[in-house]
Amino acid sequence: MKYSFASLFAGLIFGMGLIVSGMANPEKVLGFLDIAGLWDPSLAFVMGGAIIVGLVAFAVARKRTLTFLGFNMRLPTNSRIDKRVVIGSMMFGIGWGIAGFCPGPGLVALGAGEIKGAVFVASMVAGMGLFELFERFRASSDTNLAPSDAA
Repeated sequence: MKYSFASLFAGLIFGMGLIVSGMANPEKVLGFLDIAGLWDPSLAFVMGGAIIVGLVAFAVARKRTLTFLGFNMRLPTNSRIDKRVVIGSMMFGIGWGIAGFCPGPGLVALGAGEIKGAVFVASMVAGMGLFELFERFRASSDTNLAPSDAA
């Protein structure tokens, strides 16, 4: 139960931070991305602050073996930048530029009852489903193309 409360509390703090910072407002985000027009640099400070918090949090986490809730600490180990990471990053950026939302702010907008948020989250879930189908197809194709042990 305490883990559920901790997750709820962290999610509420994150959502409130997105609202206060303006990250849940697609017009504000699109203004930040419009570097050739009426550029709004304020979100650069929000992102800079988030990067600093993340750097400190990861530095602390690397020195620990358990989380604050008592679970084993599991940090990402793969630092390889490959074609899939680059293409995924480009797709994320294009989607962010078109919609003005990324996943967190999209969920906040959905929770606030905004139609744009609902459309974004539905599209995001559909995209995740298509990706899963593609990955399953790719894995089955790779298995079918593997050399046979019977030879």
